[in-house]
Amino acid sequence: MTEKIQGPQKLGPLTPLVGEWEGDVGVDLSYHNKEDETSKTGYFEHAWFKPIPIQENGQQTLWGLKYAMTAWRHGEEAMDPFHDEIGFLLWDGVRKQVMRDVVFGRGIAILAGSAAEARDTELRFDAKPGDPCYGILQNHYLLERAEILEFKSAFTIDDEETFSYTSDLHMKLAATGAEMHHTDHNTLTRVKRYHPGSQYN
Repeated sequence: MTEKIQGPQKLGPLTPLVGEWEGDVGVDLSYHNKEDETSKTGYFEHAWFKPIPIQENGQQTLWGLKYAMTAWRHGEEAMDPFHDEIGFLLWDGVRKQVMRDVVFGRGIAILAGSAAEARDTELRFDAKPGDPCYGILQNHYLLERAEILEFKSAFTIDDEETFSYTSDLHMKLAATGAEMHHTDHNTLTRVKRYHPGSQYN
């Protein structure tokens, strides 16, 4: 068996994600206010991850990716997406931390993270409201309807051309007083690589 030769990976465990990806096996489990019910939705998703310039916060050096993930319900691929998020994935190699700095189009902002090693193939991004480092913000209306209690997410590098993710928003519903888990999961395959000489976009 030939040994795989890997480069320095300044992006740490984020390195394999660079490129564009698509996945058609997404499943969303969520509460629908209009119908007052919880149901599953299948979806198609397109994602891209692009390196950003090095970020320096005094003595802290961060390497990272700018990214976006957009999803369409099955049968609505030619229509407006039902989910859209943009953000950054960041790697602090000295403190061995990965971070997901993400904004969702519906008015939610999350900075999540956890400990990681440079060549880990499973990355966890966790956050709780009020946490001074890895916290959650949501707009007034959403907070009145469903208070987010915790966010847990994981990216798993399955192989060089495939990665999977899970996402779990633990919420308390105002309508019923009950708690629920809004979950998403999908597996995506790389559809485009970025040339190392490409300019930042």
